[in-house]
Amino acid sequence: MEHFSLLKQPRNLVQIHRRQKPRFDLDLKTVRLQPRDHQKPMTTVSHSTQEKDGAILDILEDGHGQRIVIDRLGAEMISLQVKGADSLWQGFLYRDGEVAPPASGWANHATVMGYFLHRLAGEESQYRDAIIRGGNHGFLRHFKFEAPRVSANALIYSVHPDQIPLEAYPLRVGLELSYSLGEEGLRVGFCFKNEEPELDAHVSFGVHPGFAVRSPVDCNVTFPPGHYVRYFAPGNFLDGSTESFDFVGGDMPFPREDLPGSFLISLAGVPSPKFQIEEAGRRVELDFTGVPFMTLWSDGGPFLCIEPCWGLPDSKPQKPFQEKVGIQVLAPGATLEASFGIHASITP
Repeated sequence: MEHFSLLKQPRNLVQIHRRQKPRFDLDLKTVRLQPRDHQKPMTTVSHSTQEKDGAILDILEDGHGQRIVIDRLGAEMISLQVKGADSLWQGFLYRDGEVAPPASGWANHATVMGYFLHRLAGEESQYRDAIIRGGNHGFLRHFKFEAPRVSANALIYSVHPDQIPLEAYPLRVGLELSYSLGEEGLRVGFCFKNEEPELDAHVSFGVHPGFAVRSPVDCNVTFPPGHYVRYFAPGNFLDGSTESFDFVGGDMPFPREDLPGSFLISLAGVPSPKFQIEEAGRRVELDFTGVPFMTLWSDGGPFLCIEPCWGLPDSKPQKPFQEKVGIQVLAPGATLEASFGIHASITP
């Protein structure tokens, strides 16, 4: 069962300098982990807001049968829907559109993870002269986002450095998280900005979408050809062991009987990291171009998580935060952009 704790830390124990005003210089160095991807809208996209069971939801819908619903708590997508030929909407996420928690089992839909992902050993990590504290997947999942900026085809949620508790992340690094609809489906984008004038900043992040299936053991999951490296993490922490192999492409090359459980996979050796989940009448295509890692996970329920990850869990013995495997680095004043795509469709 996932949980979260955020312990208070006296500010005088944190020795990393935090600037008081945002710094958005025109000459910022930008690190793009894949080509910039601004989707051209298919048609006019409408935005509306709804309150449901105490949650504030943003709804983005286009004129060609695509709709997403985002909960402002954690900026989590709780619904990904496609309209069928019968004009009925079909949801593709686990518990699609539900806000109230289930009686048991995994309670999320597509958790946004950051500024670390998965778990920290003992729920804390040494970061230079500061201590980062937090439960599973970092503070973003419990962050109360303000109303998004709405563009022609996107919702853009923002985190200003002044809004981040020092114990959650001690440097001045802001984030813009975007959801856009276009001809290729949904694009989810991250844009981090390091406002520190002298310090490198380190982050790991990703999204934890659970796709509805009848059974994670029986659904069709197609992997592209490439050289795969699996990282082992007994007890949810890396132990330094890996397994690598070449794969010609086809059905998921990992034993499904190990689900429930996690597979942590490097995509560095996969030239075209595009994955597919398919069942009768439904297909989800995932474009992980530029994504360094992915996680497969299920607790045995009727869903399968295929998670794009820019980082990996903590190690045992634990390393300093800035030395975590897969950590992303932003130079002083730099911007880091990353994204991935989801295309859901109804098939004959």
